[in-house]
Amino acid sequence: MKNGGIFSQTGVFSLYLFDHNNQSSLSMDTVAWDGIFFVDSLADYNFTRYGSYVLHILCTGGSMSFVFQDVQYNIACGDYVILTAASLASDFSESADFNAVIMGLSEPFVTSMAIRSNYGIVGHLALLQNPVMKLSPHDFRICKEDMRRLHERLQEHGHLFREEMIGNLLIVHILDLYDIHARNHSVLQISERTVSLLRNFIGLLDKGEYVHSRSLCHYASVLCVTPHYLSEVCRRASGRPATYWIDRFTLHHIIRLLRQTNLPLQEIADELCFSSLSYFSRYVQKHTGMSPSNTATA
Repeated sequence: MKNGGIFSQTGVFSLYLFDHNNQSSLSMDTVAWDGIFFVDSLADYNFTRYGSYVLHILCTGGSMSFVFQDVQYNIACGDYVILTAASLASDFSESADFNAVIMGLSEPFVTSMAIRSNYGIVGHLALLQNPVMKLSPHDFRICKEDMRRLHERLQEHGHLFREEMIGNLLIVHILDLYDIHARNHSVLQISERTVSLLRNFIGLLDKGEYVHSRSLCHYASVLCVTPHYLSEVCRRASGRPATYWIDRFTLHHIIRLLRQTNLPLQEIADELCFSSLSYFSRYVQKHTGMSPSNTATA
């Protein structure tokens, strides 16, 4: 990947991690607090350690591609990629002239800012279906300036209110992203109760609850609602029922194991608590249209 991004006129920017204990620039291996950081290239991104982080990529030149939940995306200048968990993507490939601004955010840091908007969970569900936003020239300029400002102020180690300052600049950028996404999608007004339910439901899936149970009734019981209510809330917020999200998380896990490990099918079936290998095979066939063996090599 070619470096430069939004700072191509002055050279590349180095890996920066915000550490309020040390107040210094640290490497990814020595950071004590890393709520937000920038990297020069995806080759510098530690997907093992920061796989749960939200990964932002603003393409400013050239092209790249990656696979997200078994779908390949081709990215060009002006595209903004938001991976709600970096580990969900794989097979990154960049052109020789690729330039981008790449930022990692920890979910706890973003949550601690307590943005007073319910749009976050709606956007989260949408990004799980398609993590790429096509920006207009105006929106591209706004996002580019937001991220340039964040990186610039991140270097002010002597600022006595540095964490709060960076947090507020990040809020501005997130609200700009909400605005861009909402203007290009049907805006849905949802209640605090619905937001809480959706957040808890997706939280269960993020934590791997689907490994132990893929029953809609199970999730409804844990969340103290009826299965019909949970499914309808998901449908209104994302256009998909709750079972779609359960199966989506399950299939991503299965496909990753099939393609990235040499585990026997029986071990994969056991790891995801399928009652038998035949049931596991039927599940994969039903949702992918292929047998597990063919899915592994597709």
